[in-house]
Amino acid sequence: MTTTARARVPADASRTEGPALSASGLRARRAAERRRSGAVIVLMAPFFALLTTIFLIPVGTAVYLSFFSDDQPGLGFGAERTVFVGLRSYAAVLTDPTFLGGLGTVALYCLIYLPLMVVSALVLALLLDSGAVRLRAFAQLGLFLPHAVPGIIAALIWLYLYTPGISPVIDLFARADITIDFLGIHTVVPSIVNIAVWSNLGYNMVVFYAALQAVPREVIEASVVDGAGPVRTALQVKTPLVRASIVMVAIFTLIWALQLFTEPMLLSQSSPMISSRFSPSMYIYDAAFTRNNYGLAAAASVVLLMCTIALSYGVTRFTGRADAEEAR
Repeated sequence: MTTTARARVPADASRTEGPALSASGLRARRAAERRRSGAVIVLMAPFFALLTTIFLIPVGTAVYLSFFSDDQPGLGFGAERTVFVGLRSYAAVLTDPTFLGGLGTVALYCLIYLPLMVVSALVLALLLDSGAVRLRAFAQLGLFLPHAVPGIIAALIWLYLYTPGISPVIDLFARADITIDFLGIHTVVPSIVNIAVWSNLGYNMVVFYAALQAVPREVIEASVVDGAGPVRTALQVKTPLVRASIVMVAIFTLIWALQLFTEPMLLSQSSPMISSRFSPSMYIYDAAFTRNNYGLAAAASVVLLMCTIALSYGVTRFTGRADAEEAR
């Protein structure tokens, strides 16, 4: 009897300790999950606060303003009041020839600027990475310095070089009996592209060069052992390995190109080919601060934002699909 009772005591104790241990372990796991969730919230809070402050609130305000307009009843003699107009501002924007013409101008600008910028920056980065350029540090500094010049100053410098009568470049062409109008109807967009490339080429080159520095040297050495020359190594080995950086630069360049404003705004002072609504951003500025039509400006801003999101999403999907096909 005594032996049996003693034998049963540990068995019963083990049965009671098992649920207790599992319950304590469950509580500890839940506490750890709560601490982890709290850490995630604390770390992500600054990002979401910044996102809300500089993006979501301005976008929400623009969407709200686009549904309203200032109206003066009584043949314009009554007190001005803000009225709800629904989608009228969007219809006005999308049927305005000047806004659609600005979209076409920016589309042409992107077609010239985007491939020229990406290819030129990548080629320069490949040259620096290959060691073919002497004094690499000074070459990097020289290429990056234009990016340190503010956009307004850069546009003023090139405005001086584009203006007949004071430009040494135009005088040099004139001595060779070559007449060129940098701000003519067929050359104004390439001239603006030239300013943008001069300003941003060094920055994108540094991005590509940093990505090339992360390429494993063993891969490059293996390609050389296999008989690949410098050009083949650059195009078939290095370039595919920095594809993510190429896509990133292409998307950022596209976004900035769609917001074209500073260069044509300053050049418009010297060229009749650049109107006050030359680009969508200039159209928005003119609607808000010249015509005082904030509803129209807000609607145009929302349309431009939708175009930017759609094009960025298209580039991302296209490159993602290309990567998936190559992985197969």
